[in-house]
Amino acid sequence: MPEICYVLSSEETDPNDLVRNARRAEEAGFYGAWISDHYHPWVDAQGQSPFVWSVIGGIAAVTERLRLGTGVTCPTIRIHPAILAQAAATSQVMLEGRFFFGVGSGENLNEHILGDRWPEADVRLEMLEEAVAVIRLLWEGGNKSHHGRYYTVENARLYTLPGELPPIYVSAFGPKAIEVAARIGDGYVGTAPEKELLDAFAQKAGPDKPKIGEMKVCWHEDEAEARRMIHRLWPNIGLPGELAQELPSPKHFEQAASIVTEEMVADTPPTGPDPEPYLESIRQYEQAGYDEVYLHQIGPDQEGFFRFCEREILPHFN
Repeated sequence: MPEICYVLSSEETDPNDLVRNARRAEEAGFYGAWISDHYHPWVDAQGQSPFVWSVIGGIAAVTERLRLGTGVTCPTIRIHPAILAQAAATSQVMLEGRFFFGVGSGENLNEHILGDRWPEADVRLEMLEEAVAVIRLLWEGGNKSHHGRYYTVENARLYTLPGELPPIYVSAFGPKAIEVAARIGDGYVGTAPEKELLDAFAQKAGPDKPKIGEMKVCWHEDEAEARRMIHRLWPNIGLPGELAQELPSPKHFEQAASIVTEEMVADTPPTGPDPEPYLESIRQYEQAGYDEVYLHQIGPDQEGFFRFCEREILPHFN
């Protein structure tokens, strides 16, 4: 039976509310949470995108049990992996061992902002693998240098290190990415109940590495309103293929999503007040092989969602 966790959506939520929602998720009984790490939201209607590492510090100050990680950070272009090694180590210290570091090869949407070239997918995977190697090297402690194909580190030492290093979970959606994730990761991050991907990861990485997955939902007393909210705030979930990795700005996502109808996205996540579709979707994630399922409540009514989960969802998994 999977652990049920909560998504802190940086795209939709200002930083103070993210901290409050994390505390509320702990009070409601969620096992853990992940927080998205972007420079931009996907579309302007989402409206937010705070600096995740500041928010994590705030969450550490107001929670005691909630496990927290990034879902996910791109450690290759926008921020150098040596800096992220320091950020993740500090987060693990502040959360007293409750942090995990989710990483992925990123999206042009967030990584192009400094004028750096957005490389092809195979190069991005090479960069990800080297970045994780840099992070793990610095986590060993002591004075370290690295002269690699993509990154240089000279005479760097992390003085603030946790007693137990955070696990690194890797997001992967294709065969090559699965191979990299299995090779460098302590666990797998996914966004859909695609059993073949999880089986491929387990075959290459071994059966014991955790697999965690996001499940979008939209609880609302009015199911029609929930469907409208999904279409307004997350039309990008209806976009096919690799567009999510290649489009460079929210306006491009809005242009692409202009062809996405409400019907195209309404049937994707569970919606409305009936708990059964939510439970059935969680069962699909469990059958696919996920150990933890992260519920992403779309829209502003997070408190209504927390009450719904306290009554109708979490008792099935405690």
